[in-house]
Amino acid sequence: MKQKVLVVEDDKDIVQIIKLYVESQDIEVLVAYNGEQALQIISETKIDLLVSDVMMPLMNGFELVKKVRETLNIPVIIISAKDQSSDKILGLNLGADDYITKPFDPLEVVARINAQLRRKKEYNQDESRIITLRELTLDLEALEFRKSDEVINLTATEFKIIRLLMSHPGMIYTKTQIYEQVMGDYFESDENTLMVHISNLRNKIEDDPKNSTYIKTIRGLGYKIEK
Repeated sequence: MKQKVLVVEDDKDIVQIIKLYVESQDIEVLVAYNGEQALQIISETKIDLLVSDVMMPLMNGFELVKKVRETLNIPVIIISAKDQSSDKILGLNLGADDYITKPFDPLEVVARINAQLRRKKEYNQDESRIITLRELTLDLEALEFRKSDEVINLTATEFKIIRLLMSHPGMIYTKTQIYEQVMGDYFESDENTLMVHISNLRNKIEDDPKNSTYIKTIRGLGYKIEK
């Protein structure tokens, strides 16, 4: 069965470009031209990944991502002409897994989509097991993360990062290693993306995010999770 990608974009020319390149990868592409249409499609069809513009009529992409994250843990990629760091950080904080700025190379979009779908498939096929670390519990079968008895909602990328770190407590990973293992090929424009995801994870799992007791920054090297 083909994987399904929903592209939400009000510019029909951009939709056709993305559709042409993505469908060449034997991926089914569904299309919506605004956020409300996208939510209708999501309610009726199981999709594997969402690609969304930001500036759209009826409902912008940020609002769409926020609503999708209330019920789904699918990978989300934002494509937008809004290229300020604050816009990128906002999108990632709302739950996007990746953020691509316009103008873009269609081949890069395809590479990022393939990377997200590949990681999603790898994690879904993982052996049924549970990883525990102090108060943290990661259920790879149910795709559920808990601190003590509280279920904590993570984005797809956050789940992959914490899974990588918890699977090898005490091991130091460079930013590039984490990015490549979790999100795929590294691009120069991704410099701050991982830092935002790590910050969001800390806000969700730490009692005091400014004094992290789980995810540690190893200055000049990268990150590790404390045993």
